Amino acid sequence: MSKREKKQLIRILISALLYIAAILLPVEGLAKLAVFLVVYGIIGGDILLKACRNILNGQVFDENFLMSVATVGAFFLGEYPEGVAVMLFYQVGEWFQSYAVSKSRRSIAELMDIRPDFANVLRDGQLEQVDPDEVKVGDTVVVKPGERIPLDGIVIEGASSIDTSALTGESVPRDIEAGQAIISGCINQTGRLTIEVTKEFGQSTVAKILELVENASDKKSKSENFITKFARYYTPVVVIAAVLLAVLPPLLTGQAFSIWIERALTFLVISCPCALVISIPLSFFGGIGGASKSGVLVKGSNYLEALAATEVIVFDKTGTLTKGSFAVSSIQPEDMTADELLEIAAYAEDYSNHPIAVSIKKAFGRDVDTTRISDVEEIAGHGVKAVINGKVTLAGNVKLMEREKIPYKSSTSAGTVIHLAIEGKYAGYICIEDEIKADSRQAIQELKAAGIRKTVMLTGDADAVGQKVAGELMLDQAYTELLPADKVDRLEELMKVKSTKGKLIFVGDGINDAPVLARADIGIAMGGLGSDAAIEAADVVIMTDEPSKIATVINLSKKTLRIVRQNIILALGVKGVVLVLGAFGLASMWAAVFSDVGVSVIAILNAIRALNIKK
Repeated sequence: MSKREKKQLIRILISALLYIAAILLPVEGLAKLAVFLVVYGIIGGDILLKACRNILNGQVFDENFLMSVATVGAFFLGEYPEGVAVMLFYQVGEWFQSYAVSKSRRSIAELMDIRPDFANVLRDGQLEQVDPDEVKVGDTVVVKPGERIPLDGIVIEGASSIDTSALTGESVPRDIEAGQAIISGCINQTGRLTIEVTKEFGQSTVAKILELVENASDKKSKSENFITKFARYYTPVVVIAAVLLAVLPPLLTGQAFSIWIERALTFLVISCPCALVISIPLSFFGGIGGASKSGVLVKGSNYLEALAATEVIVFDKTGTLTKGSFAVSSIQPEDMTADELLEIAAYAEDYSNHPIAVSIKKAFGRDVDTTRISDVEEIAGHGVKAVINGKVTLAGNVKLMEREKIPYKSSTSAGTVIHLAIEGKYAGYICIEDEIKADSRQAIQELKAAGIRKTVMLTGDADAVGQKVAGELMLDQAYTELLPADKVDRLEELMKVKSTKGKLIFVGDGINDAPVLARADIGIAMGGLGSDAAIEAADVVIMTDEPSKIATVINLSKKTLRIVRQNIILALGVKGVVLVLGAFGLASMWAAVFSDVGVSVIAILNAIRALNIKK
């Protein structure tokens, strides 16, 4: 609880005690008025000042004006306790609003805390503490254990574990060592790291995330825009209605003006649109805050609202559903063991940094004795030729075997196949596949459980590869062997599958899929941690590589909209009933207080639920 909230709560409690004392005091007439005026001044003085200030600025019809007119009117009618009570309970509602907003903002503030306060720059052998904005590309910074990584860069010395929870919502630290890229905003936990800066602070990951969060409230949902317009016209209408209610019935029926003025004042208190104006934006703010706690950045309430209407989800394959890293899946040797074939392949591919070569060397897992390798020749589009242990060795695709006229065994594998031959004799093949993420199957199951009608995959990979991945993940459809332009065409076709009000989501890595991300109703970028292109290209950014978080944010969106609808129905329903009763004199000022403050408090507490998210 902030200092401001504590002060406000203390003022409410003191006012409540004085209010009770004023009721119990055996005084009448001017003495009674004086006592209640003191209490009213303590609890409602700031509201009267705001109302006067707003009137001078041309902003007449707001909740401060309604409360001031209603309570001052009650004093003129001699209903001092009711006038003070309305203001007291209104301030209670304001305190709940302030507390709810603070709670929502704290979840966002946790994310905003990722901004580093300083950077230790290494200059002339000495560490100099400077503002991150002053550090240039190429500078060397040192990050000690417990400090926040100030800028994006490459680790040139040291090893450590880094805490990424502020960005990803995950509590498990990540290991980092020399040669690896590191991003700003994370906390260094164990070892001292020396980092070469690759981006200035304004272009760093942390700066882009902060900018995204700060601007999220500018993109309002349809519900928020409707409530804003509704309140703009609603408040003047009810004020005019209250004036007519106070004047016309006495003139037409001859009844006392005091009766109808009291009813008009009650009508004003009832009509205050606090519950709607406060709780609807708060619900969306809470939803965005809840998503950020889970490592999902939603760029605005409009996107959070649109997610609830999702019918079709289209995935890129590599880096989204699969890891984007190759691994040996099977070894089929001829006249030798699998280990012997893998060793020959590792030696043949030793001089290559291609992802396929890296995966073979990783599977081999031992150091390569380079003295056993000579005369390495890379054959473009085919593979490699080298002399290993004095024997001419070939490692490559089918084209290489056919070129060298070596009979080979065909493979039905859905992965990339590397064939090997020694001294012109076929030695076998190794199959390498892009691994499916452990989280992908669960993600598809959860999306279907969330009511998604169709799941589709677009990929440039061979048909066998794409169809195998789609089959394992139980996707509804897969388009394969696509060029980037083809992906946009397929997306256009899929846009026709959904209903008029339904939405289509495209999920990609945010780097190579910008055209498709832009064309979809909602673009979701996976793995935003370390990808500034992802942060810029998409409407929603999932900071980790977990596709299951798509279902999480869609369910959160639906939950947020349910809360919004509940609050709208509650506020309009209760106010509608009490307004009619108040107009006919069947609702007292206390009923008016409940219909305004009570409903606002209930709606605000309901809105806070959007912050709670099940992982």
